[in-house]
Amino acid sequence: MSEKKADLESQLEQMAQALQVALEKLHVPFDADAFAWAGVLAREYKEHAGDARGMGWKGIKRYGLGRPPLVPAQFALRYFEIEPGGYSSLEKHHHVHLVVVIRGRGKALVGTRVFDLKPFDLIYVPPDTPHRWINPYTEPFGFLCPVDAERDRPQPLSDEEWETLRQNPETAPWVF
Repeated sequence: MSEKKADLESQLEQMAQALQVALEKLHVPFDADAFAWAGVLAREYKEHAGDARGMGWKGIKRYGLGRPPLVPAQFALRYFEIEPGGYSSLEKHHHVHLVVVIRGRGKALVGTRVFDLKPFDLIYVPPDTPHRWINPYTEPFGFLCPVDAERDRPQPLSDEEWETLRQNPETAPWVF
């Protein structure tokens, strides 16, 4: 056998092994009692709370359920869970959110409105729209949030946006 053919067979074997590993991971079991996916560990919501007004957060964990290069996709799927009394940063960015609630109840400040959310509600956050996820209830609040794998970073609100939300009776309780 030629060296070139041996290299090709070796590469094919490596590809087959990699494919087998990927196929074995097509199903990640979910434990309903623990409300967790097997082998998926929680991470901090963000690596740094940020010093800018509104960019702090409390009691929120992020679970990466799939992202490049682990899956050949242009998106990442994340699950966020907010403990009672917790909240996300009040931020905006160019990429959109299309969120599906799957656990508990919570609130979403989106633009100049606040929405009450429950399991299987769907909520859309348009580009460059101020938003915050809040759990004022006594049980965990969790949602699936797919995003573009390559996306811009969250930004704090402008003074004008902050003041508009602070003056709005609907959003004011959640602007801090």
